[in-house]
Amino acid sequence: MPVPVPFWRAKTLAAMTRAEWESLCDGCGRCCLHKLRDEETDALAFTEVACRLLDIASCRCADYERRRRWVPDCVKLTPRRVAAADWLPPTCAYRLLAEGKDLPWWHPLVSGDPETVHRAGVSVRGRAVRERDAGAFEDHVAAWPGRWPRRAGPPPPALPRPRAAGAGPRTVVRRVPAAAAARAPGRGARNGTA
Repeated sequence: MPVPVPFWRAKTLAAMTRAEWESLCDGCGRCCLHKLRDEETDALAFTEVACRLLDIASCRCADYERRRRWVPDCVKLTPRRVAAADWLPPTCAYRLLAEGKDLPWWHPLVSGDPETVHRAGVSVRGRAVRERDAGAFEDHVAAWPGRWPRRAGPPPPALPRPRAAGAGPRTVVRRVPAAAAARAPGRGARNGTA
């Protein structure tokens, strides 16, 4: 009996149900760290300052369903926003899938354990500063939220691209030098391939 393909390998972000979409969050808390953007250069800087709603111990939002009441500029992720966001950490499942990559071993959907994200050094647990204790955010600029942690192992490989239902066999197109294409039987400039 064939093993079922996990939904994140079988569906695009846009095709996922709300429950599937929400389950992609690994609970690392990195997206809930404040970022700074230079007004002149548009350069992005990560900080280690957590949003006031982030519970640093659990790495979860204290009031997720009503978060926009307390933090009006909290971004609700959608497939379109994920594709345009340059501020999502490299470990983010939404970003990884949008880039055509698989989920890593430490993601709770893969490991079956919500603690692996912490053990792999991906989460903000023990590293973030509470917003009310931070002072000037500029004093807390940090590189680690924008990097892949060593303990997490290498980034996951690319996924095979999903095919539309009923699609026929895949066609692989290789670029070859024009001279080689011209020598191939039935090919050449007359057939529009050179």
